[in-house]
Amino acid sequence: MTDGKVVVAGGSGRIGRALAAELAGEGREVVVLSRRAGGGGEPGIRSVAWDGRTVGAWAAELEDAAGVVNLAGEDIAGGRWTEARKRRLLDSRVATTGALVEAIRRARRPPAALLQASAVGYYGNRGDEALDEDSAPGAGFLPEICVAWENASAPVEALGVRRVVLRTGLVLAREGGALPEMARPFRFGVGGPLGDGRQWMPWIHLADETGAIRHLLARADARGPFNLVAPEPATNEAFSRALARALGRPSLLRAPAFALRLALGEMADMLLGGQRPAPRRLLEAGYRFRFPALGPALADLLG
Repeated sequence: MTDGKVVVAGGSGRIGRALAAELAGEGREVVVLSRRAGGGGEPGIRSVAWDGRTVGAWAAELEDAAGVVNLAGEDIAGGRWTEARKRRLLDSRVATTGALVEAIRRARRPPAALLQASAVGYYGNRGDEALDEDSAPGAGFLPEICVAWENASAPVEALGVRRVVLRTGLVLAREGGALPEMARPFRFGVGGPLGDGRQWMPWIHLADETGAIRHLLARADARGPFNLVAPEPATNEAFSRALARALGRPSLLRAPAFALRLALGEMADMLLGGQRPAPRRLLEAGYRFRFPALGPALADLLG
């Protein structure tokens, strides 16, 4: 792996914390850009304050860095998608990325690479269609926000900076994120599929999410979009059965689509729709998944 400092924007989130710890464990110098000054405290990890909007003293950390990993953005599932919240979700991604791009533009010795977060929501609700990184974006709010997010980072390529786009699926982790919330009704014996259960759920274990990012950071020839999803996809119904087995509980009660739409509004589209992307380019780049199959992944996280 290439030596050198790695700057992680959005490093206080679930993925960012795990990534920073792994990079520091390899002996890397890691700088986490955080809106909360101070913090850190782990060996090899420094926390530097930024506002995510303007170029400030933090920009000096990008000089001659081996890479910048931009994971910053407000939680897409943190509340109903009102028009005001949609604007915040978009702005939290595009403005933050714009600040990083401007800091790279001003750098005398720009970082070697920018690894830019995105999501498989880029593809929209595509049913059973087989998708890879060459597939066109879909229609709707999630594709729109992903396209804008990715495009905001594109100018670094003209500056000679290698750009990698991380189209991430549902990240499964022991703490935080979707899995604990999904598991809760199953623990009480009232879990089951959402809607008809036929929608695809592209997922990835947290260990493979951070492993893939580190792999792409190290591969000097890796450029463009990569789907960060497990190679063995699952429908919502299959995911529900696997989750029930991992917890030793039944999977009997189906959540009706109309009830989800009533409770969540437009955000229900994220649960009732889906896409089936494959990690073609990630596999071609030589990444080997620790958890390619859902059963062992859930057993590791919930067992």
